[in-house]
Amino acid sequence: MSQPDHSEEWLDPIFDAVVSEFQACGWFDKVNRHEPKVAPGTGLTAAVWWQRTRPAPQQSGLNITTSVVDFIGRIYTSMLQEPADAVDPNMAKASSNIIRRFSEDFTLGGLIQRVDLLGAQGQALESIAGYIEQSGVLFRAVTITIPCVVNNVWNQTE
Repeated sequence: MSQPDHSEEWLDPIFDAVVSEFQACGWFDKVNRHEPKVAPGTGLTAAVWWQRTRPAPQQSGLNITTSVVDFIGRIYTSMLQEPADAVDPNMAKASSNIIRRFSEDFTLGGLIQRVDLLGAQGQALESIAGYIEQSGVLFRAVTITIPCVVNNVWNQTE
């Protein structure tokens, strides 16, 4: 059996930095590094995972490809918590705080070219609210898409 090619380890520090922004904001009781398989606990819970990777045609050169890596951050809270009137305001504030954090540190400390705040490569940084049923429980959820533009990821060879 051959050894795995570890050239994709450039992703690890970026994933760590995205998760760290969620952890550092102080809004969440727990931050998972995966999409949960069971219902999260009480309070606000966040989960961060990789969604997709694609070339960035406008940023790539003739011999090397720049990439866009989309991460998803999802905020969950129980629909049954009280006071019910605080659910959406808290979700909106937590979501806004995350977007602000990525706007203020859009290079993730110099790890990436930028978080694509305005969608120059297609998908902008955004949050969308909705509902998710998990383990038979309905949750209010906000899904945040975090598109990260990463320079010089793949060599182009003949």
